[in-house]
Amino acid sequence: MNNIVLCGFMGCGKTVVGKELAKIMGRKFVDTDELIEKEQGIAIKAIFAARGEEYFRELEYEMCKKTAKMKNCVISTGGGALTFERNAKALKEGGKIVFLDASFDIICERIGNSHNRPLFEDREKAKVLYEQRKEKYLAAADYVINGDLSARKAALDIADIFK
Repeated sequence: MNNIVLCGFMGCGKTVVGKELAKIMGRKFVDTDELIEKEQGIAIKAIFAARGEEYFRELEYEMCKKTAKMKNCVISTGGGALTFERNAKALKEGGKIVFLDASFDIICERIGNSHNRPLFEDREKAKVLYEQRKEKYLAAADYVINGDLSARKAALDIADIFK
C-alpha cells in the first residue's frame, strides 16, 4: 500500500492527525524530523546551530527518499520539507501527499506562546512565512484537508479518501 504523506505549516496538526490516522487505518506512523534526530543523535535545532540550514535540508532530502521506500505508512514531514520540490518528488514515488490546510489564527491558538518554536517568536514574520509556504504546500499536494478541524475529524476525512 502507498504511503500517506502529511504536509503543512508548524502547528497544523501533522503529528496529532498522523498518529490518529495511522491508528484508524492500521498503518505505521513515522515523522521525518524524528527520524533525522534519531539518526544524527541530536535535535534539529542543534543541527541548524552546528551545521546550518543547508546541511539540514540535505539530511531532510535523504530522509524523504528513505521514507518514500517504506510501505503502508503515515508520514509526517517537517514544516519546511514540502517547500522543496525535490522532497515532494521523492515522497510522491511512494505515496500521496495531503496538505493539512489550517488557518494562521488556528495555528497561533495551537502553538500559543511556545518557546520551542523559534519561528513563532515574531508573529508578523511567521505570518509572512506561512503565506509563502502555503503556495508550495498546495503545489505539492495531491489532496487538501481542512486543518482547522479536530485531529479525529481530519484523520477520518483523510481515511475516507484512501478507502
